[in-house]
Amino acid sequence: MKRIFAALISIIMLFNVVACTNKDANKEDIKNKETFKESVKQEKTEKNTAFKEAEKKLLDSLQPLPKVSKEYKIAGIEPTLSNPFWVTFKEGYESAAKEYGVKCDVLATPKEDDVNGQLDIFKSVVGKDYDAIVFSAITPFNLIPGVLEANKKNIPVVAAGNNIDDKKGKEAGANVLAHITTDTEKQGEIGAKFIVDKIKKGKVAIIEGISGASQGERRKNGAKKYFESVDGVEIISIQAGDWDRKKSYDIATNIVQANPDIEGIFCANDMMALGVVDALKAMNKKQDVVVVGVDFIDEARESIKSKELDATVAMSPYLYAKGGLILALKALEGQNIDQKVYWTPLEVVNSKNVDSFEGWK
Repeated sequence: MKRIFAALISIIMLFNVVACTNKDANKEDIKNKETFKESVKQEKTEKNTAFKEAEKKLLDSLQPLPKVSKEYKIAGIEPTLSNPFWVTFKEGYESAAKEYGVKCDVLATPKEDDVNGQLDIFKSVVGKDYDAIVFSAITPFNLIPGVLEANKKNIPVVAAGNNIDDKKGKEAGANVLAHITTDTEKQGEIGAKFIVDKIKKGKVAIIEGISGASQGERRKNGAKKYFESVDGVEIISIQAGDWDRKKSYDIATNIVQANPDIEGIFCANDMMALGVVDALKAMNKKQDVVVVGVDFIDEARESIKSKELDATVAMSPYLYAKGGLILALKALEGQNIDQKVYWTPLEVVNSKNVDSFEGWK
């Protein structure tokens, strides 16, 4: 009997030990899960810092933000939706419109060089029931007649990105209330600087966008001035890639075949830069040439992570559009717009810092 009693006591004690062990294991498991969640949360926060900081800077510059009194209808006119940059721009319009409880129709031509088609869209918008217009012009001149028509109907007009030419606009009597932009010449300058910092000296080339397009011209000029300011750096070619990946592929192929010792190529947007990377890979020359683009589109991000595209100058098409819509709403609500030009931030993204730009748009 005593043996049976002792055995029962032993079994009970064993169950208690197992239960305690399981309980402790469960506690440890929960603790590990919580630690993992916290680390993921922290990593995600760290990766999203660049965009959040840029958005805060922009919103601070636009204070006081508008308090919208009705559901306004706004037109966002872009050059095209065939380029990922302008697709993100569209997302910025739509997100901001949802945030403020207004409607925004985003309109664009099929091709990025259709200057007459964009003007037709603008004039069509003026003839409809839109309360305000935010636009990004294909060239500095093609939308001047449209802006003038909007002015005559007292429709507020804001430029986001590419504005009309200030001098020619004034001569025509066309008035843009405000312009939200980035220093596009600075984009070219810091893109060229990245190349020079890598190669120190040598032959370089510039591939601009559509000849005469203000954004591409200023990027080209910024890069050209910086390259020319550095002893030992020689610009061997400046050509128009028309924002097109395939055309830039062909240009890069010809440049490298004629100049196999070239060391750097600056491109006025990422689509062209990716075309250059494609060409260099096909010639087994990517490791010999530093390539920098502008825009930081998603494909450029992946190319940088793969250590193919060397760098891009990041700006935020999303914040361009958001800022443009906010300025239009401020005008519609009768708020003062204190300055003519508002700036969005610029950053250089490369393989060393690309993770901190996760979530950039």
